[in-house]
Amino acid sequence: MTEIDEHGGVATASSADAPTQQLPAVAPDQDPAAGAGSGVAAAGRSGRLVGLQTQDLSAWFGDHKVLERVSLSMAPGEVTALIGPSGCGKSTYLRILNRMHEMVKSAQLAGRVLLDGDDIYAPGRRPADVRARVGMVFQRPNPFPAMSIYDNVVSGLKLAGIKAGRARREELVETSLTQAGLWAEVRNRLRSPGGALSGGQQQRLCIARSLAVEPDVLLMDEPCSALDPTSTRRVEETIADLRGRLTIVIVTHNMQQAARVSQNCAFFLATHDTPGRIVEAGPTRQLFEDPRDERTSDYVNGRFG
Repeated sequence: MTEIDEHGGVATASSADAPTQQLPAVAPDQDPAAGAGSGVAAAGRSGRLVGLQTQDLSAWFGDHKVLERVSLSMAPGEVTALIGPSGCGKSTYLRILNRMHEMVKSAQLAGRVLLDGDDIYAPGRRPADVRARVGMVFQRPNPFPAMSIYDNVVSGLKLAGIKAGRARREELVETSLTQAGLWAEVRNRLRSPGGALSGGQQQRLCIARSLAVEPDVLLMDEPCSALDPTSTRRVEETIADLRGRLTIVIVTHNMQQAARVSQNCAFFLATHDTPGRIVEAGPTRQLFEDPRDERTSDYVNGRFG
C-alpha cells in the first residue's frame, strides 16, 4: 500500500486487498479519429492530442467501496460519455481523473490513472499541475458572480499559477470565449458581471474559464442538467466544436445527449451490495444499436434507471 502524506512523502507497505493510495485531504497511445471536429490543431498545453486511461481503478470513501476495478481508455481528441443510473460511481470516477477525489478526507483509491502514459497519482505529482492539464466543468454553472466576464476567464490562470502579460491575457480571453461559443454574445460587455449572464451563458463562461489554461482534457459532470433546451443545444455545439482540439469526458443521464455528442461510451452499474463497475464500453453507436450485454440494452432503451 502506498500512503501519500500531506508533504508529498511516500511510505510503502504490502497489502493484497488494501487501496494502493491513501489520499490527503487537500482543497494510451491512440490516434484521434480522422476528420474529428473542425480539423483545428490541438488546443492543449501539450500542443498535441493526448489520451487518458485508468487501469484496475477502485475507490473508497472510508470503508465504503464505490468503484471496482474500472479499466477504461478515453481516446485522444474524442468525446467519451459515462452513462448509468444515479449512484453507480460515474461522478466519483470523473473526479478521480483530475485528483478532486482526494479533497474528501476519507477518500482512497487503488489502481492507476494515466495521462499521456504518466500516472497522475505518482509520488511528487502536484494536484494543481494535474488540474491545469485536466479541467473540470461542473453540473451547475459556478462563475464568480461579482467578477466581470473578462476576470472570470483569466481567474483560471491565477488558480493554475500561470503568469501572462496583458496582451496574452486578452488573447486567451478572446480565444477561450470563442471556443466556448460565447464571444459573439459578450464581446462588447466583457467588464459586465459574470453573474448577469443567463444560465446557459454562465455554463459556457465556465467552459471558457477551463479552456483559458489550455488543458489537454476537459471533464464535464452533467453540464446541461440545469439548462433549458436552447442552452443545452449551445453547450452541445460547443462540445462538438472542441472535439478534435482536446479530449473530453462527459457524465450524462440524457441518453439522447450521449448519442449526439460522444464517439465512445461506458456504461456503469452498481447494485445495493456491489460497487460501481463498467458493464460495457465501446463506440457509442455499438452500445446504443448493438450492445453485447442485455443490461446495456435495457438501460439505453429506458427499461430501468
